[in-house]
Amino acid sequence: MTPAAFHLAGNAIFRKAFDKIASSNDQSGVSFANQFDSLMEAPTPLVRRFRKLLEARSDGELEKMAQQSQILTRRNFGKTMRFFAPLYLSNECVNNCQYCGFSRDNPILRTTLSIPQVVAEAKHLHNLGFRNILLVAGEHPKFVSDGYLQECIDALKDLIPTIGIEVGPMEDDQYGELVEHGAEGLIVYQETYHQETYEVLHTAGPKKKFHWRLDCPERAYAGGFRRIGIGALFGLADWKYEAIALATHLDYLMKHCWKASFTIAFPRMRPHAGNYQYTPDPALSLDDRSLVQLITAFRMCFPQVGIVLSTREPAPLRDSLFPLGVTHISAGSQTDPGGYTGAGTDDLHLTVKGRRVELDEPASCDRATGQFEIDDKRPASDIAHLLQKQGFDPVWKDWDAAILTP
Repeated sequence: MTPAAFHLAGNAIFRKAFDKIASSNDQSGVSFANQFDSLMEAPTPLVRRFRKLLEARSDGELEKMAQQSQILTRRNFGKTMRFFAPLYLSNECVNNCQYCGFSRDNPILRTTLSIPQVVAEAKHLHNLGFRNILLVAGEHPKFVSDGYLQECIDALKDLIPTIGIEVGPMEDDQYGELVEHGAEGLIVYQETYHQETYEVLHTAGPKKKFHWRLDCPERAYAGGFRRIGIGALFGLADWKYEAIALATHLDYLMKHCWKASFTIAFPRMRPHAGNYQYTPDPALSLDDRSLVQLITAFRMCFPQVGIVLSTREPAPLRDSLFPLGVTHISAGSQTDPGGYTGAGTDDLHLTVKGRRVELDEPASCDRATGQFEIDDKRPASDIAHLLQKQGFDPVWKDWDAAILTP
């Protein structure tokens, strides 16, 4: 076989493997939600090791963990740092979540971007260097209606080679349709793995279904997604419980959804609409030192899994965490629809009981309400320059459809 023929055959095999993920899914009707309680009570050896790494550590012991984490990260990822940017499509939502700025009953300024406005936002990010974009939207079937996401992906896929989504949970065939249109990544955070807390925090809407959300990554995998990100929102329940549950979930997914690559994230609560004065609960919060321990513990137990650090965190902390195990970062982020270009600001309105309500008078704010406040507001170019000074290679693009073209 000639080198060219071998290359084409390899591409065909690679493409076929991901085209048939749904049919080759090996879960046999068993889901993580069905096994969650038993796995937490009888953890696997890997999770037992992880739990031990979360025990109290001296400064010297934590330093050794950080050094090992750094070595493992370099061994598996080199000195690279992947950049992505969130692109918010809509802040409409039917769910009531006590910790989220988009929560249904919050009287916030809302908008949903049109397809040309989505393209304008994406072109802005493209001009900044981004080739990896995460499309984010609240869960509202009336505004983010059937076909809207597909249209967004169709409009962007020739411009942006890596498109991920962070939207309300779907059925596997719906995920499959998004994959067919060009999406390849899915981010879904359980918010909290503590079921009692989850039920208290989610008072209305489809997001109330704890187990439905818990099985979302598996449905996405069955639909063909090849990059899947999971996480918990730290600050809602005891952070060690959340961390152990997240590790348990990741361990399960890596065994049952082994054709996908995974990332994990540890977002911490931030001020948001409805609670701009948010302060962490000391009994639940993940402090900076514990965050370092958490990142290093995950790296030591899951050396090939990507670790995401967002602009929720302050710049000095992000700078110090970059070398310890982080592989993916957002930069220059906006959490409101149209936040990069001002798109959609001509259609600001309220939504009451699912119905659009026009403003009686011009709003005091000229943009839609964001999901939460970011902390690191530096431009992406500044962060890329800093990383280069630290010896990293900023990676703006790590995929192109041409790879699979015969």
